[in-house]
Amino acid sequence: MRTLRRAAITTALLLVAAGIQLVQGGAAQAALPTAAVALGDSFISGEGAGDYQSVVDANGTAQGFPGWSAPNNNAYFCHRSANASLFKATLPGIQDRFNLACSGGQPTDVANAGSARPNGRTVKSQLDQLRTVAQTHDVDVVLIGLGSNNSQFTFGDVATLCANRFIADAWTGWWEFWAYLGGDVPQEPCTVSDLASDAEVATGTAETVAAVRQILDTLAQVDADGQHQVVLQTYTNPLPLDVATQYRDEDNRTDTRDKFRELGAERYAAGCPIHRASLAPGHVFSANLGNLVKNAYTTLAAERPTADLRVLDVQKAFDGARLCENPGSPTGALATPVRVQDGPSGNPITSLSGRDKIAIQRFANTCVTYFQTCQESWHPNAAGHTVLGQCLSSALTAATRTVVTCARNSNGSLTIS
Repeated sequence: MRTLRRAAITTALLLVAAGIQLVQGGAAQAALPTAAVALGDSFISGEGAGDYQSVVDANGTAQGFPGWSAPNNNAYFCHRSANASLFKATLPGIQDRFNLACSGGQPTDVANAGSARPNGRTVKSQLDQLRTVAQTHDVDVVLIGLGSNNSQFTFGDVATLCANRFIADAWTGWWEFWAYLGGDVPQEPCTVSDLASDAEVATGTAETVAAVRQILDTLAQVDADGQHQVVLQTYTNPLPLDVATQYRDEDNRTDTRDKFRELGAERYAAGCPIHRASLAPGHVFSANLGNLVKNAYTTLAAERPTADLRVLDVQKAFDGARLCENPGSPTGALATPVRVQDGPSGNPITSLSGRDKIAIQRFANTCVTYFQTCQESWHPNAAGHTVLGQCLSSALTAATRTVVTCARNSNGSLTIS
């Protein structure tokens, strides 16, 4: 009897090694292929990294590029990139990867179809997409990036606010401001309170916690073996705490005086049309997003002490390689520069030199009407996602199951702690 039992155990082990699992009753079935899945918003989907793939809409139709004048809520503009960090990470044992994140994604999109909210894209809920993957795969790695967009504020709105103030200040003189614009166009640098209040961050945190909790509950229901690593990624600022010396003044004008078109054009060409005084508040905003993610982790880790849940803090992952941090920007930067189009032409404008305020207004209106023409701005580029992929690889192999920090050194290497 013992000999037969040992033989049965040996047979079972051989079947598992061959990718075959025994189910109740002794029947054998092939083990599901392993998968890594990305959920969340644009910093996860690969916005800014190019090589965007077709996206299946809520009706099951794969949407390729629909043209620049198509509605921005088209599923394609989720901008799921083949260069996204999930595809750049080294993931031993993972056979397939699925990018279910969506540019502009909010916590509510996790459990609800994107079209259920204003300006949402025409895709199924991310949980429904996750369930579909789990029907054919054993989900072992889940990368989540949520928090930069919520019911209180969005990254795109914050970026647009500060860039528009700089451009208005650069191209409009004080007398034009009052005579033609009625003094109602903000031109001052952004402050911390302009970007997100403590109350707004608190609400965004609660929404993020609820959404991640739904993801964890769904994984518990659909994951083939109940074993999966979940990584909550923070955000990194595309801009430095201060710009390089060459971007501080032009034509004897700085951004602290009335009308500075040459300087405005120079910073736009470099990818950072923003007041120097707005940079520090922007980093406070980024830090608040990081704390939002970390606080979500703290809440959920306390609820689920046995869950393999950790934070990947990438706030310093672009140190020394941000837009306008070095001469020659945007060359060498890890983020995409601000770029607009003159109508839905598909041709980003790289220089504003010699443009008058009427042309500038036309460009701005294009971005408002056809947001897809400028939505790549200030997101990690392909090189940036390669760095974030390296950070993810390290986070998954780190011994700690709390907060893993990924910081870029001056020589371009990364330090993981």
